[in-house]
Amino acid sequence: MNVSRGSSAVASPESPPPPAQVPGPAAAAAALSTLVVDLQARGLRVEVPLERRSGGAGPSDSGMLWVGGFPITVPTDNAAAADSPYVLKAEDDGYAIFEGSQRLASASTQQRPRFYDLRTDDGIPYWKIGLLHLDSFASTVVQTCSYWGNDDQCKFCGIGVSLDSGRTIVKKSPEQLAEVAMAAKELDGAVDATLTTGSSNGVDRGARYVARCGHAVREATGLPVEVQFEPPLNLDVIDEVADLGIDSVGIHVESFDPKVLAHVAPAKARTGIEHYFRAWERAVARFGEGQVSTYVILGMGEDPEITVEGCRRAIDMGVFPFVVPIRPVAGSLMEDVVPPERDYTERIYRRVASYMSERGMDSSVPKAGCARCQACSGLQSVQAVLQIGPRPGQIPHAV
Repeated sequence: MNVSRGSSAVASPESPPPPAQVPGPAAAAAALSTLVVDLQARGLRVEVPLERRSGGAGPSDSGMLWVGGFPITVPTDNAAAADSPYVLKAEDDGYAIFEGSQRLASASTQQRPRFYDLRTDDGIPYWKIGLLHLDSFASTVVQTCSYWGNDDQCKFCGIGVSLDSGRTIVKKSPEQLAEVAMAAKELDGAVDATLTTGSSNGVDRGARYVARCGHAVREATGLPVEVQFEPPLNLDVIDEVADLGIDSVGIHVESFDPKVLAHVAPAKARTGIEHYFRAWERAVARFGEGQVSTYVILGMGEDPEITVEGCRRAIDMGVFPFVVPIRPVAGSLMEDVVPPERDYTERIYRRVASYMSERGMDSSVPKAGCARCQACSGLQSVQAVLQIGPRPGQIPHAV
């Protein structure tokens, strides 16, 4: 018998209990996506061992894990995380995310990579040359930048913090990177390599050297490689990078809002957003649609409409807009910025993800790099909702 809400009718003693309400795939995917995005906004308290990045460039002051199958880096070591309603707890057969007594999602964690315990012949610890971001080998090949320490310094950046703390070396050689990347692949299952660099004053802005390093890694390991650099002054340099067999490139505009870009990254603003589009056009012609990506950082005061329109324009030319919330870096000029709330990032994610889905672009397209990994963004989880749950095999480490 169907009983409407508020009816006084009751089941007879012989009637079986009503079945438990199980959310459908769309509702479950939406709840998980909301959790992923909120974790990146509010952080996570941790009661179990968890591999973390502390300070400096990259996903700093963060834990690395999979939540409900989605890779995620989440703040664990800042003020927001200390007050987070979410906590990672151990279970009999693994881990889970809880809010109070309510279990929200299963989780699995990254343990300390085994290659971190090795050293080069001249005594440099492997972890000072490259790190494992979940399943991606990553390194900043030149840990200096022509903008650092002057009026051009990008306010969100922490490239010099890592170096000052002694957690890395100034310049990694192609041979060192190939050696360490091979260990990351063989000992810890790295599936790609992501190499970035500080910007130089040369016409190539550092692209040639990071590409040489990427070529060495690819030749030694067979891993797909992404290299990241600023738009070269001479766009022919992009062809040189492609000729070295690099799989994907990241050319990061950071913000499509020119006012925000001028404030947070003055040198990038002088390069000009239109020069980024020209560089992307050249890169897409060589690397293919979806193999060129750009970071788009949320929470720096940007105009949402300008941001979404910039993402749409990039998508139309085959560029993957990797939309992320700002992750304040201790020691950077924006260390005290509060990350944007979930409602804000989620609204932009939905609009961008919807357009990406229309154009057939998702995280399965990039061969390597941040857009392949997706852990620093909630975009993948939002796109899964639009697809009524993730496609089989698309999301790794489902638990």
